[in-house]
Amino acid sequence: MEPQPLRYGIIGTGMMGLEHQRNLAALPGAVVTALADPDAGSRSRAQGEIGGETARVTANYREILDPNLVDVIVIASPNMTHIDVAADAISSGLHVLIEKPLATTVADCKTLLAIEQQQGQVVAVGLEYRYMPPVATLIETVHGGKVGSPKMISITEHRFPFLVKVNNWNRFNENTGGTLVEKCCHFFDLMVLLAQAEPVSVMASGAMDVNHKDERYEGRTPDILDNAFVIVNFEGGIRASLDLCMFAEGSVDQEALSVVGDLGKAEAFLPSSKFRFGLRSGWHAGVEEQVVEDASIRHEGYHHGASYVEHVRFAEAIRSGSRPEIGLEDGLRSVAIGVAAQRSIEEGRVVEMIEVLN
Repeated sequence: MEPQPLRYGIIGTGMMGLEHQRNLAALPGAVVTALADPDAGSRSRAQGEIGGETARVTANYREILDPNLVDVIVIASPNMTHIDVAADAISSGLHVLIEKPLATTVADCKTLLAIEQQQGQVVAVGLEYRYMPPVATLIETVHGGKVGSPKMISITEHRFPFLVKVNNWNRFNENTGGTLVEKCCHFFDLMVLLAQAEPVSVMASGAMDVNHKDERYEGRTPDILDNAFVIVNFEGGIRASLDLCMFAEGSVDQEALSVVGDLGKAEAFLPSSKFRFGLRSGWHAGVEEQVVEDASIRHEGYHHGASYVEHVRFAEAIRSGSRPEIGLEDGLRSVAIGVAAQRSIEEGRVVEMIEVLN
């Protein structure tokens, strides 16, 4: 017997809300029954994709926190709203998937974690970069011991500027948590996952050098970084680096990840989906390269199918009553590293993680 479909409500129907909606349309056993967004244009576009009057559509998200209407809430509203929206959603007892970042501050992340610990449902964070096919292969390779003991982790993202969002909310640190929280929590989550160790300290250098400098919103100039270098030191001596540039549209691969251990090196590239692995003993002639694909992905979307896999795993956790693969502790840690990096740039010093987490 087929299980009852999971009914989803989406809060925030902008670009990422639509991305979730499209993934859920391709996911067996899922149906979107409610949409909420204060912006009429966003609501209209999302409702148009569903078609007809098959979903409850409202400006007030609290109206869809109803177990008679939905089983699951997906939060894709602007970052600065996460603390209030997620607190209400988690408190409702519904299963909740919160888009990254979990919140814009460590204090708010801790508040959400405390609320979640009083509940019994499945609550997860949308750090879906783990599920991009070549990245998933990289993680499997490292965790399988093929590179030996990891020593150095490197992540490069050379890409286009921040996209335009409703009311330009993503142009200001106070709304996003800062570029290294908003954009890079994905990468800090991957660093922790690959290192399998706790972060100890962070040092960073960055600025807003090219993008958004001529923009004005109600007389205010954007203050978000458009480039940075970040070094994260982990327990056990593992080091990780992030090289971020958001005015590098001329790149071939937008993202490149590498892990080097005492036995070898593994690399993943996007959007080419290439994966490379080589042992030190084989020198460069022994490097193997393949294009990694996942035939199970039914909707590729903006993130190379990662959001679809994310929803598959989240639904499996709900149906089995198990812990989510990416919990609020992961969301908290990824935000904390971003906050430490932002502080390092602002204060021009190494920031100890204990400063940020306590």
